[in-house]
Amino acid sequence: MASKLKLFWMLPVSFLLLSNCLHNGANAAPQVPCYFIFGDSLSDNGNNNNLKTLAKVNYLPYGIDFPEGPTGRFSNDRNMQDVIVEYLGFQNYMPPFARAQGRSILKGVNYASGSAGIRDESGKQLGDRIPLNEQLKNHKIIISRIRQILRNDTSTRKLLNQCIYSIQIGSNDYINNYFVPEFYNTSRQYTPEQYAAVLVEQYSHQIKVLYGHGARKFALYGIGLIGCTPYAISVYGTNGSPCVDKLNTNATLFNERLMPLVKELNTNLTDAKFTYLNPSPSPQDVLSFVTNSTCCEVGGGGGELCVRNSKPCSDRSRFVFWDAVHPTDAWNELLAESAYRTNSTSEAHPFNIQTLAKLK
Repeated sequence: MASKLKLFWMLPVSFLLLSNCLHNGANAAPQVPCYFIFGDSLSDNGNNNNLKTLAKVNYLPYGIDFPEGPTGRFSNDRNMQDVIVEYLGFQNYMPPFARAQGRSILKGVNYASGSAGIRDESGKQLGDRIPLNEQLKNHKIIISRIRQILRNDTSTRKLLNQCIYSIQIGSNDYINNYFVPEFYNTSRQYTPEQYAAVLVEQYSHQIKVLYGHGARKFALYGIGLIGCTPYAISVYGTNGSPCVDKLNTNATLFNERLMPLVKELNTNLTDAKFTYLNPSPSPQDVLSFVTNSTCCEVGGGGGELCVRNSKPCSDRSRFVFWDAVHPTDAWNELLAESAYRTNSTSEAHPFNIQTLAKLK
């Protein structure tokens, strides 16, 4: 079963969240009937737990602040999608596909998988994972179960048309593919510009598969500053820059292809709504966080994850990075707040999650 939502207290922005919940009423209906999550470790909440992979975190200190303890979330507590689910008014988090059952699937499912990518091979050097193509197949399974519950194709289609489909993926196609030439030949096959084009072209087809299954509200996330993670800095070096420029440049190339795709999809698929998201906390928030070190002792997984049963930092509300790649709950909360309500067109275009939820 999914965990009951918590009250928030860690940061000043939490009071905005709490106020919003109280304003809407504890038992108010969610802003959308269902929420489906696709992606990688930034969104995974347990789908990798039983896979043979280094990319799983069902052990302490992961989940040290989560009511259920270690669940497979790559954080000390919630991931960003968990917080967005709270903003949208759901009483429970979306269950991972690996454990999704019963009528809970009518409110949504989380298909995300650590180390997964747009390309099927991305992350294979870490072991098993569920690439986006497989996540789409898993969604078809859930749709068939929903159809059995509702006993009506029309009702199923109507429900799916109202859901938000959140997809945050692509980082592993770089950090666990293009930039590890000892395992992959993509960097020898493609220039950075060509690779971004190939990725977004494949991504476009995958998005349209979801559209064909009834999805009509899409939240498509750009790739963040993957060159600023402690892991990237330690592996590649920065040559005097604050971050690894080549990683961030490639992420930007991907994002610059994704933004026009969103516009194209909105133009051509007029009965659907697509938005591009790349949330970022304000400079003032950044100044109050530790950005250059991890909260936990790293060395697990492929070298970027927390060491099993190690003791993390005590003030986890002050750190951006939980391990060498993934954010803390505190940072995820700020990212989610931005995705949900920002008015910045560089962070959400043409609309934020709050507006997307209201659109018919």
